[in-house]
Amino acid sequence: MSKKTHLTQIEVIPCKICGDKSSGVHYGVITCEGCKGFFRRSQLPTVSYSCSRQSNCQIDRASRNRCQHCRLQKCLAQGMSRDAVKFGRMSKRQRDSLIAEVERHRQQQQQQQQLQGDTQSVLSYPTKARQDRTPQVLQPMASAYSFAGELSFFFPDELCASIVRSHRETSQCRVEDLQALRWKLFSREEIQAYQNKSVDEMWQHCAIRLTDAVQYVVEFAKHIPGFRILSQNDQIALLKMGSMEVVLVRMSRLFNTENNTVFFDGKFAGTEVFKSLACGDLITAVFDFAHGMCALKLTEQQIALFSALVLINADRPCLEDRGRVQRVQRSVELGLTHILHRDNQDSLMHKLYQRMAVLRSLCGLHMEKLRWFSQRYPLTAHSLFPPLYKELFASEAELLPGPTHC
Repeated sequence: MSKKTHLTQIEVIPCKICGDKSSGVHYGVITCEGCKGFFRRSQLPTVSYSCSRQSNCQIDRASRNRCQHCRLQKCLAQGMSRDAVKFGRMSKRQRDSLIAEVERHRQQQQQQQQLQGDTQSVLSYPTKARQDRTPQVLQPMASAYSFAGELSFFFPDELCASIVRSHRETSQCRVEDLQALRWKLFSREEIQAYQNKSVDEMWQHCAIRLTDAVQYVVEFAKHIPGFRILSQNDQIALLKMGSMEVVLVRMSRLFNTENNTVFFDGKFAGTEVFKSLACGDLITAVFDFAHGMCALKLTEQQIALFSALVLINADRPCLEDRGRVQRVQRSVELGLTHILHRDNQDSLMHKLYQRMAVLRSLCGLHMEKLRWFSQRYPLTAHSLFPPLYKELFASEAELLPGPTHC
């Protein structure tokens, strides 16, 4: 294999900062798009980070957004620099070293694939060069327990604990960190920069951010008791129809009701930041939903169980074993009921079901806007959106080739 081929396939090496799938050499270091963008933003003269702990936070794919200070320090320790030599200007020694590292990772991947045999992913995506945000997809799980056995193994407290633990491990930001950042608002100049983006540029930017959030939802789903014993078809159907809804539920954690802003790109943003998307009614509706969710004053445990219930919905179309999904849904409902009763908030259950109806309406509006956008900017929709975004949303909006609809 030629040196040029090795270098164009550098994505086989994980991001040196967080371990996510890399997209190339950025500012002198092999990183993913997320860490590339973070480092670029960290160089703004107005940016200043601090660590509320001891400046030794672990930085990985799940925790990278929890401490910006430690993430930046890791970037610098790995050698990232604004003045770093660009990818195409490496010395021969650097290039040969990189080629050797690519080859080592390639051999390791081949060995892993041989060990896995014919195990197939629940979600499958193309592997072309630009598709650098392909998630760590679900794998079918062989289990010694029967389906009923897995659910009966969990008492309400154990089931709730499992879901809450997964929620915490897959949340992009911790509540206490967000509280410390509530004062960080976009300046007038920064807002203007977002508003000056073209419609297709801003849509692509937000699609990438949404895809990041969905990847965490996929990881969250894996650890909902019973989810991975559902058929592959039903796992896909639930994720396709429910992942956006869970993202919106989680967004309420990122919302500041005092000034009607949401945490976005490292700061709190108002609706004006999203003006160039040209879908003000959708943005207003999303902000209104987040405001309404905040008014319920849900605890992190309640949000975790509610998120699981939103995802495991036996009313979704295209399910092949609806009865099995209903049993998982019922177990999650019992868990949420248990948590609410324990917290003396039984009356919240009815309000949460009302929120679920609003979520379906919001996702329908998102599909309408996506259809509108694709008609006007087909190149961006077909070629530049992240593959997971297209897989989950575009095919459902009948924009791009996808699975046959039921």
